[in-house]
Amino acid sequence: MAKKKDTTEGRIEAVESALSKTEQFIESNQKIITYVIGGLIVIVLLYFGYRKFVHLPKEKAAQEAMYKAENYFESDSLDLALMGDGESYGFLDIIEDYGSTDAGNLARYYAGICYLEKGEFETAIDYLKDFSSSDMIVSGMALGAIGDAYMELGEIDKATSYYIRAAENNENEMVTPTFLMKAGWAYEINKEYKDALNVYEKIKQDYPRSREAREIDKYIARAKAELGDI
Repeated sequence: MAKKKDTTEGRIEAVESALSKTEQFIESNQKIITYVIGGLIVIVLLYFGYRKFVHLPKEKAAQEAMYKAENYFESDSLDLALMGDGESYGFLDIIEDYGSTDAGNLARYYAGICYLEKGEFETAIDYLKDFSSSDMIVSGMALGAIGDAYMELGEIDKATSYYIRAAENNENEMVTPTFLMKAGWAYEINKEYKDALNVYEKIKQDYPRSREAREIDKYIARAKAELGDI
């Protein structure tokens, strides 16, 4: 019993000693601790202040500016969509003034598509590569558009790479078969018929209800013929 009591007392003394050392540390470093805590509070206040009084109003203004540019884009008025009409912003203005906002980021995607449609493929690639999105459909479309631009530039390997990335970005019935098909065509241009066959068969197997699957058998047959399988 005495041994158990000694052990208990020893533990209590150890705890008291630790508490005493902690108190001594706090007393010795009170100014530093106060500065650190105060600094953290200031950082938190600055963050929420910036978000409320700078970021959110800027985001709202950018979204309002996007409205007219998007209307021009939807009506295929690409130059007006890009550069505005003198009164309202175009996508390039939005990127310049609101580039750090979500709307400014989306404007990069729109600008890239505009330049792709205008045949300015290198510029399209630059804007599309600067765009990023957590939306898996839109991010996949951007990757596919980069593939289209590289195809137009005759850089088939890069085009194929981006088509595959677009197809695998978020595999789904809407986007994946489209970019697999484009990848297959690109492979065929490079006479990479085995790779073409693989993506065609993936469409047939994994996306049988897709539009691309309706005529996929002829592409499979063509790739096999080039490989000498039939």
